Amino acid sequence: MAQTVTQSQPEMSVQEAETATLDCTYDTKDSNYYLYWYKQTASGQMIPIIRQEAYKQENATENRFSVNFQKAAKSLGLKISDSQLGDAAVYFCAFQEHTVRQAPGRG
Repeated sequence: MAQTVTQSQPEMSVQEAETATLDCTYDTKDSNYYLYWYKQTASGQMIPIIRQEAYKQENATENRFSVNFQKAAKSLGLKISDSQLGDAAVYFCAFQEHTVRQAPGRG
């Protein structure tokens, strides 16, 4: 099944200690999935920042990073509090379908 993830936000500048907010929307017919935010450093390394599970109503939080998950609106905002120089990077939103696989039965 095809899913789409869209980030239409252009480059932004934020002063140190300020809060930055990034937007991401997605489209899926799945009901059980994971959403991620990744940070790509200048060297090209992709660093996972935070994961939101679709079945959880509580927004994920990890240190200075938190999400605003709106399942009905199919959006996942990322909030970076107390911005630091090391936060300068390219940020990516990603979708992963959650599948449960059963082991083959024995006859």
